[in-house]
Amino acid sequence: GRGFAFRRKQKIVRQYRKLLKKGRKINSQQDDQFTDTYPEHLKHLYLAEEEMLKKRRRAPGDSVSSEEKLNKTADTCVFSCSSITTEGKFKKKTSNQKAKEEYEKIKAERARKKEEAEKRKQQREEAQRLYKQKKMEAFKILSKKTKKGQPNLNLQMEFLLQKIQQNT
Repeated sequence: GRGFAFRRKQKIVRQYRKLLKKGRKINSQQDDQFTDTYPEHLKHLYLAEEEMLKKRRRAPGDSVSSEEKLNKTADTCVFSCSSITTEGKFKKKTSNQKAKEEYEKIKAERARKKEEAEKRKQQREEAQRLYKQKKMEAFKILSKKTKKGQPNLNLQMEFLLQKIQQNT
């Protein structure tokens, strides 16, 4: 009847139809890309760019020839055209490239945070070590005894004097 397998089948069919619909949208966008109307004074630039994009679609491995075409179109401009720049600006990033960039950013951020945490940990350990060292020296001075076992008040007074001098 209408159990688990049926629902799973329905889900797969929906996903398949969704993919087909996305494919149709992408194809229609690509076809509509070159049917725009251009302003008269810039028409030669747009047409040259359109030709370049069409040729790049046919032969994606030809990066050198596409750069030469780009140079030819730049030479045919009557006035200085800053609209034609490197071909990298025209390419849109794929979702995989975006995900990789995002991953690299996150990875760098994590590495930076880890480094900062390590630095803080080292500073804290150094401060603790210095504190323990001072504490141990003070304890040694204050706990010294005479031969009869009495506290050595002379050393204690010197320690207190040093402490007062450091604070002022």
